[in-house]
Amino acid sequence: MRTLIAALVLATSSTGALAQGAADYPSKPIRFISISAAGSGGDVLVRLLADKMAPLLKTSFVVENRPGAGGSIAVNTAAKAPADGYTITIGGATTHVLLPASNPKLPYNAVKDFAYIGQVGTAAIALMAAADFPANSLPELVALAKRQPGTQYASWGNGSTGHFCGGLLNQKTQAGLEHVPYKSVAQIQTDLYGGHVKLGFVDMATAVPMVRSGRAKAIGLCTTRSASLPNVRSYEDEGITDTAQRAGAFRWGVYAPAGTPKPIVDKLSGALKAALDLPEVRAQLLDMGIQPAFLAGDAVQEMTAREIETWKAVAQAASITMD
Repeated sequence: MRTLIAALVLATSSTGALAQGAADYPSKPIRFISISAAGSGGDVLVRLLADKMAPLLKTSFVVENRPGAGGSIAVNTAAKAPADGYTITIGGATTHVLLPASNPKLPYNAVKDFAYIGQVGTAAIALMAAADFPANSLPELVALAKRQPGTQYASWGNGSTGHFCGGLLNQKTQAGLEHVPYKSVAQIQTDLYGGHVKLGFVDMATAVPMVRSGRAKAIGLCTTRSASLPNVRSYEDEGITDTAQRAGAFRWGVYAPAGTPKPIVDKLSGALKAALDLPEVRAQLLDMGIQPAFLAGDAVQEMTAREIETWKAVAQAASITMD
């Protein structure tokens, strides 16, 4: 009887402490782990969110940069942190969909090891071509590639988002495009301008000024349309993929360690949504090639689980492995 009473007292006190902790949260600065190097586009995004969420939560954020390994170093650090709401991270399609689809030795489970706070927005990947490239659209490119075997495209490395986009295009159209891995988007841009490569995938923040310069053109967008290049058709527009195939849009999301109390996750989620509703934040995201689109964490988690399986099939078809 004494053991039972003691257990009940302990359970009651623990529940009360948890509720009290959530009510007082946050009572100290929150660590926000960036997957990118300081000054890069991903880091600018983290600092923008931290700056706008801080007054809403009445605390400060400490941004910690942990770049490398496609962002897996940063998100794994967050996954292993105490589940108290004082460590969060940002993640993208690479960290939570593409790496899980291609690396069986990943040190974290993208679905189970995180409390999903919410989606920030989505971003397409642009397939750019040199200004004199004979194809002007995805159907024209596919037809050209079938007439000219060995047509090459560049991406910013094996297992990159661009590499997966090329693999998906080949899988759905049998275009037979050959992958040429580069070390960075900047190198692809330089070689497209110089005529050393005719096709290459780049992020939207790079694609928009390239199109405006007139020195390169956008052939298509992987996988969905973008407000940043509204006249460019996407994979979905051309029937290369659709929502039923669950390829999904490439997203940015905010995550906490699994087991973070729901009241704390809800408070973080509310602050994220409120920040994304600010006109100045929406404008800055669009300038970065990100379409603002908040989604609650539960919905994002469910979609992520489905999308991993879809992109796993692409990885197998394109022999993309990152172990």
